Amino acid sequence: MSDLVSALAGARYAGLATIEEAGLQGMITLRGDLSSKTLQKAVKAATGAEVPQTRRISTSDSGAVAWMSPDELLLLVPYDEVEEKTAAMAEALSGEHALAVNVSDARAIFTLSGAGAREVLGKVCPVDFDASAVKAGDFRRTRMAQVAAAFWLDEAETFHIVCFRSVADYVFNLLKTSAHPQSRVGVY
Repeated sequence: MSDLVSALAGARYAGLATIEEAGLQGMITLRGDLSSKTLQKAVKAATGAEVPQTRRISTSDSGAVAWMSPDELLLLVPYDEVEEKTAAMAEALSGEHALAVNVSDARAIFTLSGAGAREVLGKVCPVDFDASAVKAGDFRRTRMAQVAAAFWLDEAETFHIVCFRSVADYVFNLLKTSAHPQSRVGVY
């Protein structure tokens, strides 16, 4: 059996902000009726968190749930528990029109922290990163230059960025270029 490795083996860069590949993260894509009590109960059992409101993320000590679209959630659970939780989710939703898929190895996750984090993302995403526009608990799907990405902001003013694993190197280098100390714009 192969050793488990994350997309970029913990790559890190410090400039206007600090970019770090976050390592292995269990991720489950869940499609279904988000208003279903059965689905909400299964989500709570898997993550300890509630189904979030539109464009938000709900967190708990054991996981998180991000709103992806009107019928889709992204569940974040410990990597070593994702297979078990995906199977439990599928069983709990067996009578529902729903789909739960482990997408952990198809995704990469980065953290972006520091005083320049909003500016770094603002240069590569078509999003207003002003503090009044993006607050802790907000979750957003967007483009990051030429690729799809999603991000949320936590209470510690750290951004968490999810992208496809196949473009992880591109995203890391894009963020690194945007965070270069000589590229300061000073908008945020």
